[in-house]
Amino acid sequence: MSRHTGDDPREFSLSIPGAGEVSALLLRPATAHALFVLAHGAGAGMRHPFLESLSRELAVAGVATLRYQFPYMEQGRSVPDRPKVLTATVHAAIRTAIDGAPDLPLIAGGKSMGGRMTSLAASEQRPKELRGLAFVGFPLHPPNKPGTERAKHLNSVGLPMLFLQGTRDSLARLELLRPICAALGPAVTLHIVDTADHSFHVLKRSGKTDAAALTELAQTISSWAKNL
Repeated sequence: MSRHTGDDPREFSLSIPGAGEVSALLLRPATAHALFVLAHGAGAGMRHPFLESLSRELAVAGVATLRYQFPYMEQGRSVPDRPKVLTATVHAAIRTAIDGAPDLPLIAGGKSMGGRMTSLAASEQRPKELRGLAFVGFPLHPPNKPGTERAKHLNSVGLPMLFLQGTRDSLARLELLRPICAALGPAVTLHIVDTADHSFHVLKRSGKTDAAALTELAQTISSWAKNL
């Protein structure tokens, strides 16, 4: 991954052991103070409009992004890869970021499943260069099926974590997520977006637009990363 400071992202490839190559995008603004290795969710790839817009907002806020595909998405399959393949992809993306931008503090995470797989990867093997994890809608449980099983590995992460969650997120009931974050300790931050669902669509009564909510996510990640 060569240095890239333009307004448009640069595309390149990542090699995943046992799973071939996947596409990746680096967007690094001249004002970058951190690099966010940003994984996509289960149903949409790195070019989904939400991730495209979030990456642009993060660039404005001084955060570079490295987005990448999981192998199943790269190959046009609808069913996600096995966790072992997903976490291997996370590790490859993080290693590429470390090697390609050693001058930038590194954070990692992603949207929904991408964030959860990043935390699972970090719980198994945590690079010393990784400063923290940020989750854009952590999928604590399946839709409308409350549970906390998916959070058990978070105790083994050992890094500062930022949870960005909406009050209408059907994949993370706040009455379950709040005590989990509290139990993980003071290095964990829970930022709540009023009336947002899992896709961070907000209701009119919130007094903000979806675009404003997206800007809030980016600015929150940027401020959090600066304080790590």
